[in-house]
Amino acid sequence: MYTLHVYQHGSLRQLTNLEAISSYIQEDDLTLWLDLEAPDETEVALLHEEFGFHPLAIEDAVRHHERPKVDAYPGSYLIIVYAASYRGERTGHDDNNGASKTALPDPQIDLRQLAIFAGKNFIVTIHQHPIVEVSTTLARWTTPNVQLNLSVAALLHALLDAIVDDYFTLMDQIVDWVEELEDTIFSRFREGAIAEIFAIKKDLLLLRRVVTPERDVLNVLLRQEVPIFQGNSIVYLQDVYDHLVRVTDTIDTYRDLLSSALDSYLSLQSNQLNQLIKTLTLSSIILMSCSLIAGIYGMNFHYMPELTWPLGYLFALGMMLTVGLGLVLVFRSRKWW
Repeated sequence: MYTLHVYQHGSLRQLTNLEAISSYIQEDDLTLWLDLEAPDETEVALLHEEFGFHPLAIEDAVRHHERPKVDAYPGSYLIIVYAASYRGERTGHDDNNGASKTALPDPQIDLRQLAIFAGKNFIVTIHQHPIVEVSTTLARWTTPNVQLNLSVAALLHALLDAIVDDYFTLMDQIVDWVEELEDTIFSRFREGAIAEIFAIKKDLLLLRRVVTPERDVLNVLLRQEVPIFQGNSIVYLQDVYDHLVRVTDTIDTYRDLLSSALDSYLSLQSNQLNQLIKTLTLSSIILMSCSLIAGIYGMNFHYMPELTWPLGYLFALGMMLTVGLGLVLVFRSRKWW
């Protein structure tokens, strides 16, 4: 599946003949955009025949799970970035106490690789799955009477800016879930929270492994090592770089918050266990004291002066009650109970 658009002499038109690309890119007064989705072997071979891309560049562009990077080749540059989004909302259900519980699929973040070839008058985007940012940018570019700069630098900036802006949408979702998780830990303690903490931490780690190399890509572009971006274009790239820095800082901040939430969760668990053990220990001491009295008066020796008391049974119960209440008062005075 592909789309090919050419902007020339103030008009934008869509082409269907891919074999005419080589003749178009020889002209300097046009901008060409070819978008390939899940290209087959014929379309991949066309990249080398029509554009003259290096075989290694083509291999990196169509291979999955490449690291974000920018590589320079004769006549073009290969830029690999990732679009990120959540696969869907979390599904929730209620536990026995009526508290809402949620389950996070593992992993939840959907990363889609986008390979971009950029030359002096063309841009080629390659991806295996639909990417909303590409469709949105292409729709804006092909809108009649569009008030956008239609140069390669402007298109590349629009793509990168759309991808990075969607990172903020993703981070807003994560922030909401982290805050909800913190409230859950401290307001209604439940065991499923620890699984969500680890799931969100894994999502943040996955996103950071993408954002950090992309920041290096923007650094290369900002140092003007790529002649596509010159003059005013650098200002726009600086804005995208600043957004990436903010995303990285937000990721680090909420990873630290999740670590703190995990520590708090474990501390609450430990505190609950300590309270339970303390309650059982103090209860055992009271019962042991009462058992001592019962054991003494349960001995069946013949010569025990208390055995013949008419009120001996009530006396023994009274002693047990007195000792028990006395121990409770002692424990409360020391704030042990």
